[in-house]
Amino acid sequence: MTDTPVAEMSFEQAMAELEQVVTQLERGEVPLEESISLYQRGSELRKHCETKLKAAEEKVAAITLDANGEPAGTKPVEGL
Repeated sequence: MTDTPVAEMSFEQAMAELEQVVTQLERGEVPLEESISLYQRGSELRKHCETKLKAAEEKVAAITLDANGEPAGTKPVEGL
């Protein structure tokens, strides 16, 4: 686990750390207090990843297609 604030992480960094957290929790080899801290960190990482994914989905949804289904350009997405 890193000391990097979750808000400063890229999607890939957050996912990698989230996978580590899940692995540690699944093993069940950490003390209760550490498990609670890991769970809280994992929750923050999950929310961060969901936010990043939603932003990416909105950008992808903004790609306009022509009559043949080919990308024809983009349109601005409100709020980005």
